[in-house]
Amino acid sequence: MRSYILKFMLGLVLSIGLSEANAQVFPKIIKKNPNTSGQTQERRNIELREFNQESYLRTLSTQTDSLLFQNSVNLERIRSIISEDPFSMNWAPTNQLIQISEQIQIDSIWVTAFEYFSNWDSKKVDIYNLDIRTFSDSLVLRLYDQKIGQNWKMPLDDLLVNSRFGPRWGRMHAGTDLDLNTGDPVYSAFDGIVRVKSYDRYGYGYYYVVRHKNGLETLYGHLSKHVAEVGQEVKAGDFLGKGGSTGRSTGPHLHYELRYKGLAFDPELVYDFEKGEITKQELLISKQLFGHIAKARAAAYHRVKRGDTLGAIARRYGVSVSQITRLNGISTRTTLRIGQNLRVK
Repeated sequence: MRSYILKFMLGLVLSIGLSEANAQVFPKIIKKNPNTSGQTQERRNIELREFNQESYLRTLSTQTDSLLFQNSVNLERIRSIISEDPFSMNWAPTNQLIQISEQIQIDSIWVTAFEYFSNWDSKKVDIYNLDIRTFSDSLVLRLYDQKIGQNWKMPLDDLLVNSRFGPRWGRMHAGTDLDLNTGDPVYSAFDGIVRVKSYDRYGYGYYYVVRHKNGLETLYGHLSKHVAEVGQEVKAGDFLGKGGSTGRSTGPHLHYELRYKGLAFDPELVYDFEKGEITKQELLISKQLFGHIAKARAAAYHRVKRGDTLGAIARRYGVSVSQITRLNGISTRTTLRIGQNLRVK
C-alpha cells in the first residue's frame, strides 16, 4: 500500500512539472559585467587623428571671407566670441551659424574688447543701458589701421554741416546733420555689421545702426531708401542706402551719430567734415566724453498738463520763470502745449 502511494505521488509530481514545463518558457539569464555601466556602446571604433592646424586654417579661409590673415592666428581666440585684447582689429572666423534674438543668422563671430558685443537687438538703438555715473575706466579705441586693411570712409561724397551736435530747440541733438540731395548715396563709415534697419516716424525716419569692430556704432538717419540688410557685413565705403528727408526732418540731410555702448558723442571729435578728413587714429573713451549726457540726466523736466502756466511750474519747482525760458529756448509769450516736456533745472 505504501509503495502504491509513493508511486502515485511521484507520478502526480512528474505530471505537474511536465504540464508547467510545457506552458512556461524561462528567459535566458545574462550576467552583467561589473566593469561596465550597462549602457550600449555605440561608438566602438573612434578614429584618432592629430590636429592639423594648416588644414584647419585652409578650411577657414575658403569658408570665411572676413579673416585677415597675418603670420599666425590664435586658435584660442577663434574659439571665443569675446577677445580680451582691446586693440585687436581682426575678424575671428567660424564655421558655425550664430542664432540671434530676431532669428537672423550671422556666419561670422567678432573679435572685440567689449563684452557688450554679446548683446544683439535689431529693433532698438540703445540696448546697453549704461549708467554714465558708473563709468570710471578710460580706454583707447583704434578707429582704423590701414596696415591691416582697416579703412575709414566719409558717410557722404560731399560734406556740408547743417547742424552740429549739442542742444538745439530745447532738446539734445545727438548727431551732426550733413547736407545732401534726396537719393545721394550714404556709405558705412567703418567696417561693420548692420544691427538695426528700421523706420522712426517721429524721429530718424528710415535709418541704420551699424556695429563696428572697435566697439563703436554709427547711426544714419532720414534716409529715403534702405539697401543693406540686418546682419550684413559691410566694409568702410560700402553703400548702405539713399539719403532723404524722412521722419522728423526739415529738409534732405543725413543725421549722423557716433555711439559707444549706446551713448552718443560729438562726431566732430573724430572728423573734420569741412576738410573731409578723420582727425585721429585713436579715440580716448572716458567719462568726460559723455559729460553732456551726465548733465542732461541730472536735469529735471516737467510734462505740461491742462491749466499749467510758466509761473505755476516755476513756483512748483522753486525756480524762476526766466530760468525755464532760458533752458527751453522759449519766451514768456510762448503757448505751452499739453504733453510738452519743459526742462526746469
